Amino acid sequence: MTDKLFILPQPVQGPTAKKTVVTGNKQSSGPTFGQFLDASMNGGGVRFSKHATLRMQSRGIQMSATDLGRLNQAVKMADEKGSRDSLVLLDSTALVVSVKDNTVVTVADKEQLKGNVFTNIDSAVIA
Repeated sequence: MTDKLFILPQPVQGPTAKKTVVTGNKQSSGPTFGQFLDASMNGGGVRFSKHATLRMQSRGIQMSATDLGRLNQAVKMADEKGSRDSLVLLDSTALVVSVKDNTVVTVADKEQLKGNVFTNIDSAVIA
């Protein structure tokens, strides 16, 4: 006799209203990173692939609203120069972006940059 485990899928929730985020003794009344990520995926800005999102979570990489703005500007600059796939260096984070699809393909932080070779890119933008 075998026991079967059934997992019911959960619906995907859309972006929510602004929340007050409490971290330690500081309060920040603004959208969370998840909300910025949702907003960027729903139009206008750079989207993050599932692979890139998993890399960010596993490596503890967080991006602020300012970082996302700089990333969007860097991708726009690469697009204006005719790039297809670009390496965007944002402080101590490297992001490989499909400019054509406006999607971050993968993300690496300073520790993963050492000894790493980035292939299949035609441009680099230092943001």
